[in-house]
Amino acid sequence: MSSGMIRGLGTVVVAVAFIGLALWVFSPRRKAEFDDATLLPFKDDPEAIKHVEQEQASRSKKNV
Repeated sequence: MSSGMIRGLGTVVVAVAFIGLALWVFSPRRKAEFDDATLLPFKDDPEAIKHVEQEQASRSKKNV
């Protein structure tokens, strides 16, 4: 195998991994899990959690 063939195969592997990761991240089934993860920095501050949830609700109403 030439070095060009190895590099080409490496590029294909990385491209497939990137596409798979993008599909996983933008999957609608993961939305609830990622929404919970966005609140982790505010775990100790209930007021901040309310504020973030209100912003998320207003954004979802704008997108409809």
